[in-house]
Formats: sequence, C-alpha cells, structure tokens
Amino acid sequence: MLNTNRAELQRELFYEFENANLLAEALRHSSFVNEQADIGMRDNERLEFLGDAVLNLVIGDMLMQRYPDSEEGDLSRMRANLVNETQLAAIARSLNFGSYLQLGKGEIQTNGREKNSILADTLEAVMAAIYLDGGFEAVFNVIDRHFSPLISAGATPMVSYDYKSQVQEFVQVTQQEMPLYTVIHESGPDHDKTFQVRLQLQQLHAEGVGKSKKLAEQDAARKALELLKAE
Repeated sequence: MLNTNRAELQRELFYEFENANLLAEALRHSSFVNEQADIGMRDNERLEFLGDAVLNLVIGDMLMQRYPDSEEGDLSRMRANLVNETQLAAIARSLNFGSYLQLGKGEIQTNGREKNSILADTLEAVMAAIYLDGGFEAVFNVIDRHFSPLISAGATPMVSYDYKSQVQEFVQVTQQEMPLYTVIHESGPDHDKTFQVRLQLQQLHAEGVGKSKKLAEQDAARKALELLKAE
C-alpha cells in the first residue's frame, strides 16, 4: 500500500528536502509514469544514473579516509561489497522505501515493492535527489549515517570479498568440477543494464544479480557459499 507521508521518510533519512519535487521524482518508477497522461512527468531513471556516481564517490571517499594504508584493489573490493544491488536494496528496505514507491499496476501485481532491482535503483535516485537539493556535504552526511555501520561491521581490508575465488578454493579442496556461470537474463538500457547470472556447481544452483556480469557472478558466488556453509 502506498504511503504518501514523505515527512516520515525524511525523518528516517535524517534529511529534510527544500525541493519536495526532487524526492517525489526519486520515488516515481517508470512503470507508474508510463500509465499517466501527463507527458511532462519524469520517472526516477535520470536521478538513478546520477545517484550511482554519487554513492560510488562518497563510499570511495569514506573508505580512503578510514583505511589510508589500503591498496586500490582492496578499496575497490570493499566498495563493490557496499555498493551493489543486494546491499543497496537491504538499506532501502530498512528505510521502508517500498511503501513510498509509485509503481505501475503491473509492478504492484508482481510485488515490485520488494524487488531488489527496484529498491536499489530507488536508493540511488534518492541519494541523487539529496545531492541536487542540498549539495555534496548533505548527501555525504546521509550516506555516512546509513553506510558507516556496514563498514564498521565487516568491510575491512583484511577480509576478502572475492566470492568467486572462495568458491574456486572450495572446489579445489573438495576436488569437484569447476563452477559454471551463465547469464540467464539482461534488463535495462545499454548504459544501465542489470544482469542475472546462474551458478551451477554439480547439484547446487544459485542465482545472482548485478549492474555488470562480474558483479552478478560475485552475487551468485556469495549465495552459493551460503548454501555450501548451510550444508
């Protein structure tokens, strides 16, 4: 059910918009806009494009400040672990973004408010809206507030987040056949595709999603590791 009380969302974000239209645009999915008669109404895809860059910049800045002695490769892995679809969607859920989303009838019927891809894209759009509304310092403070616990909890240089390598190490130890990664679905425009990848390891199957084939493979490998640990 749609929640129109955006003041509540702003309290959760710890940011109050000067231009409320920016927040409204960030919460407006293309499926909703396509069903409207207003040809001037914008969906959140342009903000999503900017928000992706904003998040990567701010998270990169935070990691460089916290880990001044870390190499570029370690910093890149930590950032990839923080700025991926699964993690962004989790933060969006913690802020209850789904209830504020304006979706088309089709997306509502297919439980679009819970889809990782939509939630992650919306978080990016909201971060872009904050950047445009209040500037870099404002969006830095918001991202720092919501991402710092994740960095403190585990995104340290000593921990490897190369899940594919961990799966490969498991295969070598257990003398199993190498895992097979297959792209099973692609969606979105060429400049902003989302990939879905299936990992097959004998009888084990796991699927991952990401903004690139590599990130989708890493997500699939992460889920496969969780299944292997459970077994």
